Amino acid sequence: MRRCYLGSLNKVKLAASKEILKDYEVIGMSVESGVGKQPLSDKATIAGAFNRAQALPKDGLRLGLEAGVQMHGDILFLVNWGVLFDEDDIPYYAGGTRIPLPDFIKQSLFEEKKELAEIMDRYLCTNDIKQKEGAIGYFTASMVKRKEIFTHIVKLLYGQYIKRREYERSDFTR
Repeated sequence: MRRCYLGSLNKVKLAASKEILKDYEVIGMSVESGVGKQPLSDKATIAGAFNRAQALPKDGLRLGLEAGVQMHGDILFLVNWGVLFDEDDIPYYAGGTRIPLPDFIKQSLFEEKKELAEIMDRYLCTNDIKQKEGAIGYFTASMVKRKEIFTHIVKLLYGQYIKRREYERSDFTR
């Protein structure tokens, strides 16, 4: 069976990856993002996903998924990014849904240097929300959950990979 390494042990990210990559053995591994616990921009979130994927063994697909936040004007948005490296070390990029977050989160993130999941757990009196529905689940009344966002990103990444392979096998000389 072919392998796909995932740069995370998060059960939501693992479940999302396994749902799409059914023909692969998905192997979660703990690797560092290189951007800290809470990426505070698209640039840092993409870099985190890239670094996670790049740090994985090269005998299969390598997948990094990262959640972060991004300021647009005065509004703080939840963002998600993924990077997939194929067997030829070619990267593919995809981003997920963006939703605005309340101002109290902005203060805790930037002034108290807290991670979004930590803020949400404190606010909701829950434990380990990032292993469950995530902030997006809460702020969308569970209509969209964290797993669905990461499933969508993995679909986008894997679809790009499949299309590239089809393109490489095509005969355009006819």
